Amino acid sequence: MPLKTPPSPHTGSRPGGRSARVRAAVHRAVGELLADGTTEPLTIPVVAARAGVHATTVYRRWGSVGDLLADVATSRFSGDLVVPDTGSLRGDLERYASDLAKDLGDPDTLALVRATVGAAGGQGARACSGERGQALEAVLERDRARGNQPPTLESATDAVLAPLYYRAVFTGQPPTPEWARSLVARLLPE
Repeated sequence: MPLKTPPSPHTGSRPGGRSARVRAAVHRAVGELLADGTTEPLTIPVVAARAGVHATTVYRRWGSVGDLLADVATSRFSGDLVVPDTGSLRGDLERYASDLAKDLGDPDTLALVRATVGAAGGQGARACSGERGQALEAVLERDRARGNQPPTLESATDAVLAPLYYRAVFTGQPPTPEWARSLVARLLPE
């Protein structure tokens, strides 16, 4: 009787396999195309050609440019913002805001945010700001754990996070770290 090979405990795509290589190539292609600043619209066939894969592969995996950009943004913005711990809420929020301002001031980051919000709407906005909102919430929660009464997440978002994104995406004015710290001063007047 021949021996049977037990089924593999791993199902789905293999890390580092073809699927991972395609995803990396497509993500890289999106970044390059956005950095090029071309006036040509970002389409699945254009991305696929730059990535060296067939457009059907990209359509099958992402379905639309909006879904693709949301995936690229989620990947790009996951874990990139360190939750500061300076020992004070003011210090933590100032570091958080100035780090975010620097990131949003980067032309490649800004191009990705604008394209993602433009193509993917609310899904794109969540992909670009979701983790940043979680970091802000962590800063406030840590201050609460210290026994303080920090502002609500909603008021901190309205005072710090929203103006940073608005300025970066819609005004053309760079959100400088100094300006970002002034937002914190308005939220936490002395």
